[in-house]
Amino acid sequence: MKKKTSPLAIPCLTKNAITVLERRYLRRDKEGNALETPVHMFRRVANSIAAADRIFHKKADTGTLSEQFYNMMAGLEFLPNSPTLMNAGRDLGQLSACFVLPVGDSMEEIFDAVKFTALIHKSGGGTGFSFSRLRPANDVVMTTTGISSGPISFMRVFDVATETIKQGGTRRGANMGILRVDHPDIMDFIMCKADNNQLNNFNISVGLTEIFMAAVENDENYELINPRNNQSAGMLNARKVFNRIITQAWENGEPGIVFLDRLNRDNPTPHVGMIESTNPCGEQPLLPYESCNLGSINLGKMVKNGKINWKRLKEVTHLAVHFLDNVVEVNRYPLPQIAEMTFGNRKIGLGVMGWADMLIMLDISYDSEEAIQLAQQLMKFIKDQGHQASRELAENRGAFPNFRESLYDKRGELPLRNATVTTIAPTGTISIIANASSGVEPIFAVSYIRQVMDDDILVEVHPYFEKVAKERGFFTPELMQRIAENGTLHDMDEIPSDIRKLFVTAHDISPEVHIGMQAAFQKYTDNAVSKTVNFSNGATVDDVEKVYRLAYQLDCKGVTIYRDGSRDKQVLSTGKTEEKTPRISADEERKVVKKGWTYQMQTGCGPLYVTVNQDSTGLFELFTTMGKAGGCAASQSEAIGRMVSLAWRSGIQARQVIKQLQGISCHLPSGFGENKILSCADAVAKAIQSHMAANGYETAHEKVAFVRGACPDCGGIVEHEGGCAVCRLCGYSECA
Repeated sequence: MKKKTSPLAIPCLTKNAITVLERRYLRRDKEGNALETPVHMFRRVANSIAAADRIFHKKADTGTLSEQFYNMMAGLEFLPNSPTLMNAGRDLGQLSACFVLPVGDSMEEIFDAVKFTALIHKSGGGTGFSFSRLRPANDVVMTTTGISSGPISFMRVFDVATETIKQGGTRRGANMGILRVDHPDIMDFIMCKADNNQLNNFNISVGLTEIFMAAVENDENYELINPRNNQSAGMLNARKVFNRIITQAWENGEPGIVFLDRLNRDNPTPHVGMIESTNPCGEQPLLPYESCNLGSINLGKMVKNGKINWKRLKEVTHLAVHFLDNVVEVNRYPLPQIAEMTFGNRKIGLGVMGWADMLIMLDISYDSEEAIQLAQQLMKFIKDQGHQASRELAENRGAFPNFRESLYDKRGELPLRNATVTTIAPTGTISIIANASSGVEPIFAVSYIRQVMDDDILVEVHPYFEKVAKERGFFTPELMQRIAENGTLHDMDEIPSDIRKLFVTAHDISPEVHIGMQAAFQKYTDNAVSKTVNFSNGATVDDVEKVYRLAYQLDCKGVTIYRDGSRDKQVLSTGKTEEKTPRISADEERKVVKKGWTYQMQTGCGPLYVTVNQDSTGLFELFTTMGKAGGCAASQSEAIGRMVSLAWRSGIQARQVIKQLQGISCHLPSGFGENKILSCADAVAKAIQSHMAANGYETAHEKVAFVRGACPDCGGIVEHEGGCAVCRLCGYSECA
């Protein structure tokens, strides 16, 4: 007899959530039209994941389970990582967000890893690597009697491969690159992203060891080890290296740090392998060829009548563990090695989002000791219940195959179905779908300004703040505008003090509180915690050092920091900024001399010469000349040049121009493969791209706007979390 279940939930989605789903998640036809609604998507995912139960019990009631999974997702209580929402029940069927690949010290192993990276990125995943096995630059290569080019040069190969791969318009590739602090090339690695034009598809972190941290504390030298032969390769002063890491992180947010010995201290299967790297955002340490299958509970939905609904939180935790274990089962892995390793350990990562929302609903300030204590209590509950759910699955399905000789086995614990159960991941786009605060981060802004495509200015207000402001009688559109301009509630006396204290933002909170919150969640998390420590623009290098040392003292597994405005030319994400005005009015006379470059593009109508001129502020104007004089093509190309010039003078980004022109086709294309030009408009777009690449600009691959602090798709504000930049308005993400 079929069990009774609750009525099917109807998703209550915001406009932003619907936009994100339509652009990135819903199934489409060849013309890009949506073939399903959000309800259909949740049903598709629920049915696909529930079907795994039949693998273990042929007569399993997957219908009831599917309804439970559906209600949990459609009710926005839990959402899996993006690839599961996108691909479950579809032909691709790749459901994992991230992978770690080994990079061995031979040309064959390196380029095998590049090939495997391409396959993973094509399927929608991100990748992590340790380059610590590669011999240093200028080291001997016995087979050729030449010298090695070193890890950083090979990182560039991976970076170019990632840039080249298209991921179906839904997700873009992201990488984590880690180098041990005792590698001879460590100083070059620390500086490898000092130029913001380099390695844009990588987050980088230095792998710190306990030996190194002790040497930092004692201001001692430590030994460098050549991985080719494990022999000493010299000494460096630990404090000087540590200071260089800190200074560079202060400069532009990278490198982050991971404490490698701590990752391996908590590695549940050391007999299977050592952990060398993490996923791109750093929260999921993985063995070579492992994948991670993540999902997050929306804590804002776990509050009822001003109190935590522990009963429902327990139910959702057990159901989510069941869901994620089924994901491991039905996933279509891009490589057989990944399938083997993932089935061997069956790691899952259940995390949370909406933590800041929960605190607000409980009338607890994020910036309080009460919040720190509740974080520990809450995460301990989720971990305990998650492990209990995994043990119950193990009773029916068996323990993960590598359980014997694991840390659990040696401690005499009952078998688990999953080698790890909990992870705190950045929730990026899924928190937009759930209309929740991201991960365990504080709210990013109470109110902010959004400029839409027709140049209208809209003021977006945090829904809980708007509700409270209206209930307390101090809501006015003018006040919301002022809050958006100020970027904080501090010093706004017209707002009650208790409300100012409750609605603290990422930039109101001290770095020490950020780290304290990360440590509180880390205490009861199997894997690691993705958390960005936000600094104001005026923070000092000493402030960063204090946080790095505190992270070590509080037993965190890594740190990512971001100092607002630290990327070149970036405007602050909140608060007042200088008004963007055109560099030259439409009728203002240009200077007589401009610096320019001319590019010959072969079109189907003949050679097109594209001249790009710039001034001290950037791209200024564009002219075109057809090799064959006169005709419609020449006049249209001239018109394109005039409109592009006007756009640039009016402050429009080059990337937006490229986006509009690229891919337009006509009846006379020219060339083949990467050199194929579809039309004169397409030729102009490619010429601008060539100019940007040749002259040190962040190229048109959706990076420019991030460097400047705005989303390239919608112009919304960009939040930095876990080493990634995410737009809360449209779901655009800098990394996967």
